[in-house]
Amino acid sequence: MSTSTTVGTAARPLRVAVVGSGPAGVYAADILTKSEAVKSGELTVSIDLFDRYPAPYGLIRYGVAPDHPRIKGIVNALHKVLDRGDIRFFGNVDYGTDLSIDDLRTHYDAVIFATGAIKDADLNIPGIELEGSYGGADFVSWYDGHPDVSREWPLEAKEVAVIGNGNVALDVARMLSKHADDLLVSEIPDNVYAGLKASPVTDVHVFGRRGPAQVKFTPLELRELSHSKDVDIILYAEDFEFDAESDRQIQSNNQTKTMVGTLTNWIAEQPEDLSELKASRRLHLHFLHSPVEVYDDAEAPGRIAGIKFERTELDGTGNARGTGEFVDYPVQAVYRAIGYFGSALPEVEFDHSKGVVPNDGGRVLDAAGTHVPGIYATGWIKRGPVGLIGHTKGDALETVTYLLEDRENLPLAAAPAPEAVVELLERRGVEYTTWEGWLALDAHERGLGDAATAAGASHGVEVVRERIKVVPREDMVEISRGAAVEV
Repeated sequence: MSTSTTVGTAARPLRVAVVGSGPAGVYAADILTKSEAVKSGELTVSIDLFDRYPAPYGLIRYGVAPDHPRIKGIVNALHKVLDRGDIRFFGNVDYGTDLSIDDLRTHYDAVIFATGAIKDADLNIPGIELEGSYGGADFVSWYDGHPDVSREWPLEAKEVAVIGNGNVALDVARMLSKHADDLLVSEIPDNVYAGLKASPVTDVHVFGRRGPAQVKFTPLELRELSHSKDVDIILYAEDFEFDAESDRQIQSNNQTKTMVGTLTNWIAEQPEDLSELKASRRLHLHFLHSPVEVYDDAEAPGRIAGIKFERTELDGTGNARGTGEFVDYPVQAVYRAIGYFGSALPEVEFDHSKGVVPNDGGRVLDAAGTHVPGIYATGWIKRGPVGLIGHTKGDALETVTYLLEDRENLPLAAAPAPEAVVELLERRGVEYTTWEGWLALDAHERGLGDAATAAGASHGVEVVRERIKVVPREDMVEISRGAAVEV
């Protein structure tokens, strides 16, 4: 008997689990609910969204700089989807620990993995293991109040190198160079404010291997650098190399043209005598630098004292090659921000070279390259950590389209009743959180912001703090579960 007569109809809805509540997971759930099959009444669906963290939104909450102007808009969009009430949220549920693949198959006809990528890609050069070497993603998790990272971060360096020319590299550089008081309008936790306030940093250097026309960040991220108060941006004329391929990229891509225009305007307006720049902190943008080695010195063995680069030149294809010229920069900390990398999922095939779940358009494949019935992937765990929010929506649409095509041949869940998975979690003592719980935590964080705003006003400090993040996982769970648990 085909599943179309037993699931997705009045008999019972098609049961779908989505693992991961960042944009990729929420978009997949939303697209499924708005599919033509559902809108026409041909199909009914019942979707549960699981996340290992007590709060939703994934990398939007824990992977984007708190002063990013687009955060609120994205969060509001995700909030509207989950607030409709037709998608259940289960937070603080860890796939592989609290629920297995067999559990999901027992309770759902299809599973979509949208677990993203949270680890730093490796930078394999000598000395990268020295004290003072950090992953950019780890730093982002710290300043975003990730519940599973230390509350402390060693901000002791006066001179810092950030390796990478993507948005994460610029976020890291901006957060390191920006004055902590200017971040009070964001939702940074108090421990992050205290750490950044005490930072002795004076110079942050951002290094890219290719030229200004080949950068991977966006115009918005670049412009944000110039909004930091008491921070001078410094560029170097010898880094501005453009070849025929660069010219082609500039003329054919408006985003590239905008960024190159911004950078060239900045360097044109920069005084020839850099001593005329009077800000207390400096943010240096370097291009055509390929990292070769991180090193220590005799005075502080085991601790970073500097970093060596090979100067590069464009090779006419959009890439760069070494010139044999080497330069050194004295720094006491190095942040690698050359990309994220996915983490393997228990009981699911994984491509360790690419950091993704092997798939064909979102259909998850086994070791033999065969589609595993009922198992799908979307977002960065599907395609790798590339692309912006718009790509994530298109990616989710592709995955959901294939799931709907497969719906008559999905393996039927043995225990599809919505309450069955709730009973399973409760039997196992999993302290899951709900959407109602998130609303309670959201209100609590906003209340902390109001209290801080009032306290500041009483001391003559007029800074409006809309929210302050709760950081400890146990506090997040306690506040969330203090709300009525309604699933």
